[in-house]
Amino acid sequence: MEVIKTEIEGVVVIEPKVFGDDRGYFFESFNEREFTGKVGPVRFVQDNESKSRYGVVRGLHFQKGEFAQAKLVRVVSGAVLDVAVDLREGSPTYGKWHAEELTGENHRMMFIPRGFAHGFSVLSEEVVFQYKCDNLYCPAAEGAVAWNDPVLAIDWRIPAADVILSEKDKHHPFLYEQ
Repeated sequence: MEVIKTEIEGVVVIEPKVFGDDRGYFFESFNEREFTGKVGPVRFVQDNESKSRYGVVRGLHFQKGEFAQAKLVRVVSGAVLDVAVDLREGSPTYGKWHAEELTGENHRMMFIPRGFAHGFSVLSEEVVFQYKCDNLYCPAAEGAVAWNDPVLAIDWRIPAADVILSEKDKHHPFLYEQ
């Protein structure tokens, strides 16, 4: 696997080695030894999968305090714009974000360390999205930042009129209100 550093410390893009032939393809989506050597130690304890349609924006979600989560995210089929926002107090990149297009075709993954808000927009007709977490989900520790925060000014690559949000995601505070 190739690890590509981003402008935000700790957020990396991972390109696995994909072996393909006329039957299809094969790749390791996670190898603990290689991940630890190239990214750092992590112990994943929960895997999640979601299916969404074009225009859905999920996020920007995070877990607070001792329930913070690092995530390794990827797309099985379809395409998303995946976004990580640095919420680490004292970080020189606090409030900065990195976006990466993840698709079932490019097989790219993004590792998002603890201390980040995370979200994605669905760019394809449909997407199957998977992610590994290093901490169990705790509803009482849930936090979020508004997807359309004007200070962040994230280009989700979907016209605002086409954005589909959950009822909960319609009411998150802006970053400065945290």
